[in-house]
Amino acid sequence: MSVNGVPVTRSEFVLSYHQNNGNGQADRKTVEEYAELYAIYKMKVAAALDARLDTSAAFRQALATYSNGQGGSGGTVISTDLLKEARQRYDRTKRAIGSQGLIRPAEIFLRLSTRASDREQNRIAQRADSIWRALQAGADFAALARKFSDDRQSANHGGEMGWLQPNQSFVEFEQAAYALQKGELSRPILAPDGYHIILMKERKQLEPFEVLKDDLVRSLQQQEVRRAIAGQTVREGSVQQTKTSQKDQTKAYRDGLLVYEITNREVWQRAKTDEIGLRAWFDAHEKTYVSTGPHYRGVAYATKTKADMKAVKKYLKRLPFEQWEEALRATFNSDGEERVKLQVGVFKPGDNSTIDREVFKRRDATAQMDTAYPFEAAFGKKLKRYPENYNDVRAQVVADYQLMLETEWVASLRSRYPVQINQEILKTVNQYQ
Repeated sequence: MSVNGVPVTRSEFVLSYHQNNGNGQADRKTVEEYAELYAIYKMKVAAALDARLDTSAAFRQALATYSNGQGGSGGTVISTDLLKEARQRYDRTKRAIGSQGLIRPAEIFLRLSTRASDREQNRIAQRADSIWRALQAGADFAALARKFSDDRQSANHGGEMGWLQPNQSFVEFEQAAYALQKGELSRPILAPDGYHIILMKERKQLEPFEVLKDDLVRSLQQQEVRRAIAGQTVREGSVQQTKTSQKDQTKAYRDGLLVYEITNREVWQRAKTDEIGLRAWFDAHEKTYVSTGPHYRGVAYATKTKADMKAVKKYLKRLPFEQWEEALRATFNSDGEERVKLQVGVFKPGDNSTIDREVFKRRDATAQMDTAYPFEAAFGKKLKRYPENYNDVRAQVVADYQLMLETEWVASLRSRYPVQINQEILKTVNQYQ
């Protein structure tokens, strides 16, 4: 194989293929499929080199740090640039987390296909309700997670998912999870992938920079994140590199770092920040995001006092919807006191019992179980159509826009960087059965 005239040796390809396409891989590729993805990966490396991403001070330092670590040299002096990068990484993380903080949930997940029949949907819904009722009756969450959850990775740990921050999961999951306090259990939540029953194990705010500084610097020095990227499985143009000689490891690390940087620039960051492009994409594909049935954009909340219940409504009338959650938590739940339990979002029937009862007037909606917060209310508005704008379905729009950017980018790479594959040599690569 050669990409843009640069040869890829058979040994390099074979080592990567066998390392990443063995029995441990859930989605194994044929040699031909893998070669295609490997070629895309190498085209991205070529694009990064053409963009001179390998000449930046941060890149050279990262590569030197990795090479020194591979050679067994001692620790390196923490440079001003390294501290600056650590601070920038912390600030980006803090902005992404915002006032919502970090959560450590556990879940019992029941997968439901988007193509499931009505009968299958009812079966899974009833199963989720049965598990939830068993938990309400005192059943052990971890035991039920290990037995019933379809997310085997978390199920093996009693349903525990580790620490999460905003925008790492489906919006339905996050809205329900962030509405919970430590020890609280959600009702079954329907998300695009199925039903989630969530138990909140712990919540916290991001620690100050000084507390995390040493860990951030150490992470940057060791390049654990980017080393993982250099060692990721081939999926949509990314490829896992193999651990062989020091030279091969360094080359694999270099290529992975380049692919991460160029993909972040061309796809990931663009998809997140290109507001004009996102709006245009949504306008052109709006029908694909339309959801029928009644929807309500607002907040469901419960308070300890009737005065706070009224105060929340009065306070929110002055603010745009996008600021509600952060403003409520900062105003009513500061200084360690939680005066209001709340869930902000767009709701449809069945998503939230308070909304069901107060807005959709469903008689089967159950009342809030927490006697410490006896005053329940909802504030917002019914939507005549959903979504009203792309922010209502932003996560889905960003994901779809990102896929489009990736597809267009790869097409442009194909036109710029010719690929030649020796089919005869490719046939000599053994396939895993």
